[in-house]
Amino acid sequence: MSYTDKFFPEEPSAPKIVTDSIPGPNGQKAIKSLNEVFDARCVYFLADYKKSIGNYIVDADGNTLLDCYAQIASIPLGYNNPELIKVAKSDEMVSAIVNRAALGNFTGVEFEKIQRSLLKYAPRGQRYVWNALSGADANELAFKAVFFNYQSTKRGFEKPFSAEEEQSCMENEAPGNPELAILSFGRAFHGRLFASGSVTRSKPVHKMDMPSFKWPKAEFPSYKYPLEANEEFNQKEDERCLSIVEEYFKTWHCPIAGVIVEPIQSEGGDNHASAVFFQGLRDITLKYGAKLIIDEVQTGCGATGIMWEHERYNITPPPDLVTFSKKMQSAGYFFNDQKLIPNMPYRQFNTWCGDEKLIMLAAAICKEIQEKNLLTSIKETGDFLYQKLEDLQKKYPDFLQNLRGKGKACFIAFDMPSSEKRTEFLNKMRISGVNIGGCADVGVRLRPTLVFEKKHAQILVDVLQKVLATL
Repeated sequence: MSYTDKFFPEEPSAPKIVTDSIPGPNGQKAIKSLNEVFDARCVYFLADYKKSIGNYIVDADGNTLLDCYAQIASIPLGYNNPELIKVAKSDEMVSAIVNRAALGNFTGVEFEKIQRSLLKYAPRGQRYVWNALSGADANELAFKAVFFNYQSTKRGFEKPFSAEEEQSCMENEAPGNPELAILSFGRAFHGRLFASGSVTRSKPVHKMDMPSFKWPKAEFPSYKYPLEANEEFNQKEDERCLSIVEEYFKTWHCPIAGVIVEPIQSEGGDNHASAVFFQGLRDITLKYGAKLIIDEVQTGCGATGIMWEHERYNITPPPDLVTFSKKMQSAGYFFNDQKLIPNMPYRQFNTWCGDEKLIMLAAAICKEIQEKNLLTSIKETGDFLYQKLEDLQKKYPDFLQNLRGKGKACFIAFDMPSSEKRTEFLNKMRISGVNIGGCADVGVRLRPTLVFEKKHAQILVDVLQKVLATL
């Protein structure tokens, strides 16, 4: 018996569309009203989460869609998963919700157990975790840890701050506030806050009108597909991009303390790179005394068929920090060097120090993935789906371009010939019963749950073929 047959016996067998548009009349009216109290301009449709189940999302008009986007890659185990509901109804969860602890000062007696339950699923080589509230928050906290470590190494970990450092930092000046940099990549997305916005390079709308840090932007490889037919070009692309990174380390006007990179650039277009590229980044950071931050916010927690996508590349030694969020339902960063813990208390600190209830949920999600062997099943689904998409690419080469993500479960993407055609395609898919998402200007990305099975993949393919025939 499959996972969905066992845990979602009432899951629909197919999408069902009952209105002529999505959103339909009820949804349109509700969105207009919602806009009075919330900026609803980005809302595709209003969902009825009480009625949504498994891999299907139901909207305010009663339309039932196969969800291949899953809250922008954030639903790991399907809507209303009964195993997670059990955790949500536990006495421990109730206590965490109604007695939300200021964890840094008033840690609960159960928190060590909770934290250790999360660390069981840390990436290889990572021994510690610091908790955050979102993916952008996790990245910004990781930057702080890197900067603190860089300056403490320079000053001496046991050496106190000088009077000049303390006085100057209160004026936002050096030496207390030194000029340091984090290197990121073109087309990267790491969040929409201030430091995370400075390393986000995917779309102007994410960072327009915000003051920014003047940090370097290297180039992420732009591969040609299919990979097996373009090995020489792609190898030279790795070499070109790594050369740019090293040149920045040699010439940037201030020290580069860290490099942040996604294992697959997701928001920026589902751009992939090789083990050679990632090991090259590791080698450069070691050479110049910088830290390597791997942003697993979208790729982590099994999304690509392994728990942490960067482990596929066997980066040696392991990255210094690994940030997470989305499917984990919690956020933070894993790290492996105790010296990334600030040399004084209250430096990496806030009221909540994460969210205890979500840390509990993250551990429960990871446990379910492991115990139910969900990574094996999602890899099988992904292989099945990719083969079907390859067949469609041969039939519709003008509309299904640069298919990528082979061997990475259902973390699959392809391109449309233009942004206008991509918009038309996404709208037609939705009104045909499949919710799917875009990335960059022309990309289409699949981000289903980890309980997406072959029967769901076949429905996706059938709808996809019908829509492609109308473009």
